[in-house]
Amino acid sequence: MSAAVIVFPGSNCDRDVARAVTQCMGMRPHMVWHKETEVPPVDVIVLPGGFSHGDYLRSGAMAARAPVMRTIAERVAAGVAVLGICNGFQILAEAGLLPGAFLRNASLRFVCLTVTLRVDTVRSPFTAGYDPGQILRIPVAHHDGNYYADADTLACLYDEDRIAFRYVTERGDPDPDTNPNGSCANIAGILDARGRVLGMMPHPERAVDPLHGGTDGVALFRGLVDRLG
Repeated sequence: MSAAVIVFPGSNCDRDVARAVTQCMGMRPHMVWHKETEVPPVDVIVLPGGFSHGDYLRSGAMAARAPVMRTIAERVAAGVAVLGICNGFQILAEAGLLPGAFLRNASLRFVCLTVTLRVDTVRSPFTAGYDPGQILRIPVAHHDGNYYADADTLACLYDEDRIAFRYVTERGDPDPDTNPNGSCANIAGILDARGRVLGMMPHPERAVDPLHGGTDGVALFRGLVDRLG
C-alpha cells in the first residue's frame, strides 16, 4: 500500500494529511511538488487543503493547470484512487475530474467549525469503512466551499449514487440550517462515475486523533487500506 500527497504553493494541510496517512494507513506518503511531471506508482493520491497559489485567480484554478495534474488525470483514467480535500476538491472540479463548481460561502465569510455529516454511500473505497447513513463529526475551514451544480448534474449525482457526504442535523436530516456554506442539496462530498475519485470539503485528516476532538476521519483512511491494500 502506498500513497502520495501533492504539494502546491499555499498548501497548508499537506503535512496534516501526511501525518494522518502515516498514522492510519501505516506508511509514509511520497510528498510530490506541483511542478513535477511524474508521480511514483501509488495506490492513493491526495490533494490536500489550503489556498493553492493564494486563491488569487479562483480557488483551485491555477493549481488545476499545474504540470503534476496531467499525470494525475492519467492516473485517474487508469483507476488510481484520488482524494481531494477542501482546496483539493476545488482543484479536482477546476481540472474537470469532478463535476460542478465552487462559489463563495453564502455568508460571504470564512467558516471554521466542526460540522455534522451523513455518509450517503459506501460504494467507494473512501466510504466503505463506514456504515450507510452513519453520522460523523468532521471540521471544515473554507471561504469558497459553496458547491454548485446544475439540475442535470445533481440528478446524475443522485441517480448514480455519487453523493458521498451531506451536511445534516444530529438526527441525520439535511436541514439548510446545518449547511455551513450554502452548497446545493447540502452536499459535502461527491464521487466520480467510478467511485475512485472523492472530493470533500470537510477535513478528515483533522479528525484522526482524540486530542483534536474526534476520530471520525480514521475510517476513511483505514478503509482505503482494507479495500486497496
